[in-house]
Amino acid sequence: MRPLLGLLAFLPCLAACSDEPPGATPPPAPDAGTDAGPSSFRSALYPEDWTPSFTDAEGHFLHDFSYAGYHHAEAPPGAPAAAPTFDVVAHGADPTGKADATLAVQAAIDEASAQGGGIVTFPEGLYRMDDKLVVAASGVVLRGAGPTKSRLHFTRSAGMSYDAHLAFLGKAEPNLELPLTADTTSRTDVVEVDDAKDLAPGDDVLLGWTITPAFIEEHGMTGTWTAFNDTWQPFFRRTVVAVDKASSPHRITLDVPLRYPAKLRDGASLQRVTGLVRECGVESLGVSNAVSWAEAWAESQVHAIDLRRVVDCWIKDVASFPSPGAPAEGPGGGAHLASGGILLEETARVTIERVSLGLAENRGGGGNGYLFEIRRSNEILVADSEGDGGRHNFIQNWGFGTTGCVFLRVQSKNGASLTDMNDASGFTGLSEFHHSLATANLIDASTFDDGFSIVNRGAESTGAGHTGTENVLWNNRGKGALRSLQFGTGYVIGTEGLYVTTESPLPMAVGTMPVDWVEGLEEGDLLDPPSLYEDQLGRRRAR
Repeated sequence: MRPLLGLLAFLPCLAACSDEPPGATPPPAPDAGTDAGPSSFRSALYPEDWTPSFTDAEGHFLHDFSYAGYHHAEAPPGAPAAAPTFDVVAHGADPTGKADATLAVQAAIDEASAQGGGIVTFPEGLYRMDDKLVVAASGVVLRGAGPTKSRLHFTRSAGMSYDAHLAFLGKAEPNLELPLTADTTSRTDVVEVDDAKDLAPGDDVLLGWTITPAFIEEHGMTGTWTAFNDTWQPFFRRTVVAVDKASSPHRITLDVPLRYPAKLRDGASLQRVTGLVRECGVESLGVSNAVSWAEAWAESQVHAIDLRRVVDCWIKDVASFPSPGAPAEGPGGGAHLASGGILLEETARVTIERVSLGLAENRGGGGNGYLFEIRRSNEILVADSEGDGGRHNFIQNWGFGTTGCVFLRVQSKNGASLTDMNDASGFTGLSEFHHSLATANLIDASTFDDGFSIVNRGAESTGAGHTGTENVLWNNRGKGALRSLQFGTGYVIGTEGLYVTTESPLPMAVGTMPVDWVEGLEEGDLLDPPSLYEDQLGRRRAR
């Protein structure tokens, strides 16, 4: 085990302002001897004959993460080749950036929506948007000629707190609730109800339960978890595969196994919902929304792109760029984003790939500077993407129900948390799980030159408490800190260069025993397979 890393998230600048945290032991230097060692190694939890049911003698296991992404990664994300196109310039958008293009672009979006979907195309140019864009229909894709060729510059700042400049907004309207008749176990894909009524294959469902005093006490969070007490929270977003009404009780098969026990004690139930937006996307575009330094700090949680209540959607080949509205020098000089980048909320089966976001202005408290943010979402794949210069570049945030998400080959660097707009230096901001028990997610083959953290955050952020359980950190590397102090058991398998902490006398370790599974420190280069997600996906496709 590594010694104490320092306070980082709890006493910020006492420990996180330097590249090497006080009290940390650097990764060991390579053995200078003549023994080359093994050519590769496999985790004891991932043998050659691994199946999703594999469990060792002590009850340790790895979830099957292969379902993450657009259509469970069973098809590449993208619009049909025959989809109609709607050119924004033909609708009156100015590609020179001199005139506001908002109304013209929204008109193209609305026409595509009215015709059942299509591709809204942006020829090469700079498009100035003085207001927000909203997509509320399925099948609408925004596509440019490339992130350096077709660029969207959003200028509005006032009144943008807790909002986004480009928002895909679905609904989740419940029209049927079915209480479970038996507790479920983790990794099952079957739940039982007394009467499935007219539930049918293909229906979108939520499976969740009430955050009861018993649930809170079970996790040692009495007095800490308070924001969602006594409310029913959806933990799993699923699609019905089969309904067996010949059995008693009726049995419902779901498309993805559950990743945590659902208990009758907490009123576990299944809800059918309608109104989700699907088959939407953003492709080959540049985005920026940075403004003046003072304007950026006057608003909170301003995101460039928001995907909310959507399924089977994507963002690919997108990059932020220096905003024409940012200062040329000084604080905020050359900034790309005012605060947040991409927000995924109450979504499932979304792929984010080849996306580069960076240089946020407002990186202060209250949820600012989050470049890739996931809230209460399932089976999200963020792959081959970079976060540079946010507060927390890659983050799960706010609420229960983030599960089955995968960060694959992401790179995080220059994370910095600023105290206020007059704080020019700040302290290191780590990518992290931030709130309320992110369950069974995978951080895979990624590079963290600032760090990644899953700990008990206690009363911070309105009672964040335990931020994760059963999450896997597989084959990660970098110059930063990796902290895994998870409720129950978490897994650190294969590292290179990172300062790893799994035990601490600090509050971040309270209630996190037993110590998380650690295997292959400084042996990530030898770990077979290099990517857990990709190997599991290959196995599932072969089944």
